[in-house]
Order: sequence, then structure tokens, then C-alpha cells
Amino acid sequence: MEELISMPNHSLIAQSLHCAEAKVNTNGDGFGIGWYGHKPEPGLYRDTQPAWGDENLLSITKQLKSSLFFAHVRASTGTATSRSNCHPFSVGKWMCMHNGQIGGYEDIRRDVEALISDEFYRCRQGTTDSEALFLAMMSHGLDVDPVGSVQQVLAKTLELMHENDITAPLRVAMALTDGERLYAVRCSSDKIVPSLYYRLHNNSLSVVSEPLEKGGHGWYEVPCGHVMVYGGDNAPCFIPLDIPDKFCKVA
Repeated sequence: MEELISMPNHSLIAQSLHCAEAKVNTNGDGFGIGWYGHKPEPGLYRDTQPAWGDENLLSITKQLKSSLFFAHVRASTGTATSRSNCHPFSVGKWMCMHNGQIGGYEDIRRDVEALISDEFYRCRQGTTDSEALFLAMMSHGLDVDPVGSVQQVLAKTLELMHENDITAPLRVAMALTDGERLYAVRCSSDKIVPSLYYRLHNNSLSVVSEPLEKGGHGWYEVPCGHVMVYGGDNAPCFIPLDIPDKFCKVA
């Protein structure tokens, strides 16, 4: 893992100190890694201190090897700095991490959480809008129709924002996986779209918020308004999000 998390000159740990394309310059409100091994459910290591100050993170990533893993550094958009609010989140075999926001979330929090079924509301550990979106997607059939559940939940969230006259944007750069396939989502309801890049290299795919090397050679943007799907066997495919234009900038 260290080849991606700590070794590149613009590694995730370097980005926790200085981001080039994020809304905030520093991501010091916690971090997390999640990975798959010999069990279908992912393992997680999350903490509230900045990634750059955690010696355990450096030690763990030197030893851990996984064919599919997530790593995230957090900048809070208003919720508490706590381990339960650190990404990635997991339910069963599924794992999720997110950069973005639901505009006016505090005004529609109860409505958004109402999109979560009783079955998955029991899994709610933190208070973030990101976890709420993930659990809502689980409730709307993520395990059966991943792209369809993403579309449904984003459309319903945007409709709630519209009904409550919220002008602040919904911005989404999200990664989801069941341990076998990766789904990367990028969209925004305004013209400021969170960055999300991918690179195919040595029969593997990397998806990042910012290129790991300065200059960004070989990295390509995930198209706005699309879900990128990758199963490890071929090149990734890109599926347009079916969300009404009045709610979301899909191109």
C-alpha cells in the first residue's frame, strides 16, 4: 500500500498537508484505510488525528498488501471529528468513501436519513452526510443494481434540496466497492465539480482525487455526470447518470 499512500511525491499523506484541487488546502480531520483480504468483508483502520502524524499508518501500509483497497483523508464540512465519521464506511462486503457535500444538509438531514431503511439505519454510526448517502444507496438496492441505486439516491437528494429551496450545491466524488467491482461517481449540481482521476497501469486501476505525481502524466478525469465501473478484467466503462438536468450538471 505504501507505493500509493506514502511514497509518491504527491501521495495521499502529502495531500493531507497540502491539496492542490480540493475546496480546502489541508485535510487534517482524520483518515482511514479499508482493504480486502481473505474474507469478503473489508478490514478498516481509521483515526481522528491527521494522516501525516500517524506512525502506525506508515508502518501498516509498509506491510499490508491487497488487490483492492481504499484510503481517505478527511476535511470536515461541519460534523464532529470522530472515528465514526472517518471514511471509508463499510456494511457487509460493501465499502464507501466520499469527497463532497450535500448543500444545506442540516436543514434536510431528517429527510435524507428517511431514505435509509430500518435494516440499514441500524448500521448508522456517525453523523456525516457521506455515510447517510451510502446507507441510503444500500437501502435502494446497491447490492443488486449499484448504478441504479446511486442514481435514485442522488436524484431524491437533489429533489429534497429543491423542495426546501436550498441553493448550496450537491457535490459528489464517491468510490464504492463490493470487493470485486469498483464504482466511481463524479457529479455536481453546480459548475464546481470535485476532482476525480483514474489511471490504468501495470494491469491495475488507481482512482484518486488528485494525481499522485506532480504534473499528472497518465491520469485522466472521470467524466462529470458519470459512474465509472471497473471489474479488473477489461478497461473501465462509463455510464451516464440519469438525473434531470434541472437538478444536476451532467456534462
